[in-house]
Amino acid sequence: MKYMLSIAIVFALAGPALAEDKISRMHADSMQSFTPETVQWKDEPILPKGAKSAILVGDPTKAGVFIAWLKFPKNYPIPPHTHPFTEVVTVLSGKLGNGMGNVLDKKKGEILKAGSSFVLPTGHTHYVWTTDEETIVELIATGPWAITYTNPKDDPRH
Repeated sequence: MKYMLSIAIVFALAGPALAEDKISRMHADSMQSFTPETVQWKDEPILPKGAKSAILVGDPTKAGVFIAWLKFPKNYPIPPHTHPFTEVVTVLSGKLGNGMGNVLDKKKGEILKAGSSFVLPTGHTHYVWTTDEETIVELIATGPWAITYTNPKDDPRH
């Protein structure tokens, strides 16, 4: 009986360690530094025209963690939308407005300055906007990255 109990304890303790090996981890082949001037900015097709993105680590089209910078022009809105996974957004430069709900209402949101962050839970409808200056944010999220606009007419892919 003690032998069976010992075996059960070993498997109970080893289970989480074995499961951990299946977690998708970030990977880099070498140390890299990034600046807004040296990253390769590309048009971001799932956001309204004017947004640019630079992928730093990972691949947002595949399962797993990725880190990207997003650059928005001044006075730029992203209409209400949701994401399928939790996201962490940090303002690197400029100011970013952030609000929750199905209607973009700047009075109900908050303005975040450089150095500020927010965590967006899975499936929560939110919207963002910039003020009178270009804004760069860092996005840490799990791919595949997706966005579902509350109003399908707001989706730039259609």
